[in-house]
Amino acid sequence: MQQVRLESRPTGGARLDTVYRPGGPLDLAATLRPLQRGSGDPAFRVVGSDVWLALRTPVGPASVLLRRTGDAVAISTWGDGAAWALEHAPDLLGRGDDWSDLDVTAHRFLADAHHRQPGLRLCRTNTVVAMLVPAIMEQKVTSRQAWGAWRYLLRRHGTPAPGPAPDGMVVPPSAEEWARIPSWEWHRAGIEPGRSATVMRAVKVAASLERTLSLGRGGAVVAARLQSIPGIGVWTAAETTQRSHGDPDSPSVGDFHVPALVGWALTGGPVDDDGMLELLEPWRGHRHRVVRLIGGSGFRKPAFGPRMTIQDHRHH
Repeated sequence: MQQVRLESRPTGGARLDTVYRPGGPLDLAATLRPLQRGSGDPAFRVVGSDVWLALRTPVGPASVLLRRTGDAVAISTWGDGAAWALEHAPDLLGRGDDWSDLDVTAHRFLADAHHRQPGLRLCRTNTVVAMLVPAIMEQKVTSRQAWGAWRYLLRRHGTPAPGPAPDGMVVPPSAEEWARIPSWEWHRAGIEPGRSATVMRAVKVAASLERTLSLGRGGAVVAARLQSIPGIGVWTAAETTQRSHGDPDSPSVGDFHVPALVGWALTGGPVDDDGMLELLEPWRGHRHRVVRLIGGSGFRKPAFGPRMTIQDHRHH
């Protein structure tokens, strides 16, 4: 399908609406939090209890407003991608994410964390490249550095969010638009040639990456497809499929923070990647869900030494 060049200021078109009833508790903010790339993310905005998303869909930009109304979520969309966004919005809110056979009753901390977060769900964006590019940006650097680069590139090369989205919201570039960003812009954003080259390799095979969505909610085959691209390793693939596919079993191996957090929460001491995988093994099939429960519980590992500011040396 020929890619149509988008206008710099989309009109937004007609507003489309639907109501999603999750059939159980749903914590809107907690479920969508992984989609936010820092507090100043131009593609994510919380206004009161409303959540606004500026999404790059396969058919163009869309603005999405998610508003809690009793036991349901009212969903409104605008833009060329409005119909696509409306159809897939329930997946953003955890449709198809089944926690029913996760049993954490034998571990007191996890049982309590699960009890206190009944509305936590895993989102599924159904967009692979849109989740992969920011994950590549987050390789080997602090979140603060990566989020600054994300803001810079979106504001310079994204599309103003259509419809009545809050001022300053921006839809991220499409695969074709990422490919056209010149090398000096990546440099100004603080992205060194290694990471920008990985983005370029990824967007060249965007269509094949999107096809992995037909394989379900992640898994070894999907991870292998992503990791076949040089520069994309276990961590980047996991950070992507957690969001794009709603993968319940892809813990972020190679992360600077996650193994220690899991270790302190489950055993009272830090562990490395192998130790984390050993601790999570009883919940294979749900390992990312367990990590999300820990992360959302409010538990914080003890702070030691100076705050890391330069490199976190995570594997890509």
